[in-house]
Amino acid sequence: MGAIFLFAVLFVGTHLVMSHPLRAPLVRRLGPRGFVAAYSAVSFATFIPLILARRSAGGVDWLWEPSDLAWGIAALLMLFASILLVGSFVKNPAIETLANPKAAIPPPHGVFRITRHPMMWSFALWAIAHLLVNPQRPAMIVALAILILALGGAAGQDAKKKALLGERWAEWEAQTSYLPFGRGLAAPGWTALLGGVALFLLATWLHPIPVGIWRWIG
Repeated sequence: MGAIFLFAVLFVGTHLVMSHPLRAPLVRRLGPRGFVAAYSAVSFATFIPLILARRSAGGVDWLWEPSDLAWGIAALLMLFASILLVGSFVKNPAIETLANPKAAIPPPHGVFRITRHPMMWSFALWAIAHLLVNPQRPAMIVALAILILALGGAAGQDAKKKALLGERWAEWEAQTSYLPFGRGLAAPGWTALLGGVALFLLATWLHPIPVGIWRWIG
């Protein structure tokens, strides 16, 4: 448990520090490619030991027995997370503005009308779903680390984009929401919807234990 907690703190802490306060000085010193290489190396150096420590813990007693309702809620959360994840690759303004900071920011499209951080929320929803139905202390530490990193990283991205793009980002941000559906209901778009459903079905089918609809089918 100590090793899991240690590497969880290192994984989250190094991500947040390197992504925000240390990003600019590291980019100046290492260059963009050098920064990406260093960031990736640190990520692997903290995430792999975290997973290995989690696996070495083996099976431990559950803190509670998840109900069928909890499994159902977790399945719905994972379906929504899958839709957000797939949709985050469709007309992602972050990709376009990072490639060209002077490029016009397109109006919110698809899942970006649901939240301006669809990828981060997909990770956060994954963590919440696993907290609901996998109440083992080692697994919960990993899930909490992902949850904190996703939501904290999303907030940090807002501040970083505002500093980089100024008023253009502020105008786009005003059309979106940090929280899902914070500006009302919105459709994710057919690509995100169909791709997300396919991803959800495949990922839950490949899961080590029956989850999603497969928990009740067959």
